[in-house]
Amino acid sequence: MITTTTNTIEGKVIKEYKGIVVGETIIGANIVKDIFAGITDIVGGRSGMYEKTIAEARDTAMSEMIARAETLGANAVIGIDLDYETIGSMLMVNASGTAVIVQE
Repeated sequence: MITTTTNTIEGKVIKEYKGIVVGETIIGANIVKDIFAGITDIVGGRSGMYEKTIAEARDTAMSEMIARAETLGANAVIGIDLDYETIGSMLMVNASGTAVIVQE
């Protein structure tokens, strides 16, 4: 499955637009991550635990979006947009794009 944030794929012709596809995930942060993130905020540096959580949420949202595109018979998703929101101590990631069939 080809995935891209652009609206075209260089060297490929879009034969058919199948529709908008989305994938969402909500992941909760736990107290241990919050404590370590607080320490990181005080002493400086990056919070590896939160970075890993964000990466997992993004990968899950992308996988769901791709699975929905596959059910439509698409072989690519173009114009992908990733949105991140916090809801209390929860992280929501939304991946959306347009499922298409490109010439092989």
